[in-house]
Amino acid sequence: MMGPGALTLLLPVLLGWASCHPIPGRKSFHKLLLISFDGFRWDYDQDVDTPNMDHLAQEGVKAKYLTPPFVTMTSPSHFTTISGRWIEDHGVIHNMMFNTETLKKYSYKTTQNKTEWWDNGVLPLWITAQRQGRKTASFHYPGGGATYKGEAVQRSLVESYTHPNSNETEWRENIDIVMNWFTKEDFDFVTLYYGEPDSVGHRYGPETENRRVMIQQIDRTIGYLVEAIERYGLTEHLNVIITSDHGMTTVKKKPNVTEILLTDYISFQDLVKFDIVDYGGFGMLLPKPGQEEVMYQALKNAHPHLNVYKKEEFPEHFHFAKHERVLPIVMYGDSGYSISGQLILYFNKGDHGFDNVYMDMKTIFRAFGPDFKKNHLAEPFDSIHIYPLMCKLLGITPEPHNGSLAVTQEMLVDTYNQQSGAKMRRASALQNTATALSVVTGVLAVLFVAGVTFTVISRKKQRADQNSRSEPVRLTEL
Repeated sequence: MMGPGALTLLLPVLLGWASCHPIPGRKSFHKLLLISFDGFRWDYDQDVDTPNMDHLAQEGVKAKYLTPPFVTMTSPSHFTTISGRWIEDHGVIHNMMFNTETLKKYSYKTTQNKTEWWDNGVLPLWITAQRQGRKTASFHYPGGGATYKGEAVQRSLVESYTHPNSNETEWRENIDIVMNWFTKEDFDFVTLYYGEPDSVGHRYGPETENRRVMIQQIDRTIGYLVEAIERYGLTEHLNVIITSDHGMTTVKKKPNVTEILLTDYISFQDLVKFDIVDYGGFGMLLPKPGQEEVMYQALKNAHPHLNVYKKEEFPEHFHFAKHERVLPIVMYGDSGYSISGQLILYFNKGDHGFDNVYMDMKTIFRAFGPDFKKNHLAEPFDSIHIYPLMCKLLGITPEPHNGSLAVTQEMLVDTYNQQSGAKMRRASALQNTATALSVVTGVLAVLFVAGVTFTVISRKKQRADQNSRSEPVRLTEL
């Protein structure tokens, strides 16, 4: 049986054990859902009745607008958001994977399944979070179907080739699937992607009734999301960020303008080995050997709304051209001027891929949940800064990145400055101490009862022995 002296030896061990073992089931962070509505321009909710988005502005954070990276395309921009790196660092420089030796180009959806296009040494947040004990999933989000250094996202759904972008019933079903991931499977971080209003913006143009109808559909979906969060009991446990990858502008066409057609100025047969053009307002060319200077001189002043650079002279503020995949001649049109190669076969009425300085390329940022302030209007910021914010919300150590938490910290209930960080550490220490004391108190109570029982029995035994020794010896009469 354990004596009282053993308590002194056990106390440090018990305190150490309890301080290292948090209360089962308790997490020090809230879950996070990142939703992207492709092509949602920053002002799309200003000419449409959007009661649910308006409500979110009161219940959470709204940025005046968000600046995406250049080039303002879907895959490059989404990967900047999920990695916190500029495009020239993460290497996803275009929606289409291409090979300048085989001359192959892969469609946007085909590229989603090409790990070699995405895995360039930069880890997206899914993988970083998984390596630190979080459970993550991607629902149609660009890049979610690839593997990174041999590691896949724990749950990943990639869009099929025939996936419809605008089915409102399916949108709601997807939300319910994600809610079940959070509640029944205990996922911590999920990314959810919708292909609208990008598709309707391309097909009909951004300044149309078709686009306004789609924004109303998105607003209803956001209302359904809020209701689902409540229905699944996640209101106090889930932070939500809603954003996009780029804006949209009306394409300028004949007879109103002289369109950009490169073959009017250069011979593709004589000068071009490979091209990535006919894809909105951005393009790249690989000259045939010895033809780079000839091509550059022919194009640099060819059209008043065409901006042409040698790769090494491309403006550094775009953070784009230093990656090895970028071709020697880089170009982009002024807002609304699409770049065509040898024929104008362009049917889109709206497009993107233009300089991210244009307001038509800006996009949205909304956030709500237990860690976000209410009715907070944030100043405009670059999408590069979403990554460190998400890392903070998930309680993980980020990979090297180009963003800064200082840009977004004022959105949070706790601004996470050094003083508040110290408070959090002190609070955590107090919580651990309280947990330790509660465990030790219970153990000590058991040991105390055992000790008292041991003492009482020992004393009774001692008294019995003493009585036995003090009783006179009686001799038996013979």
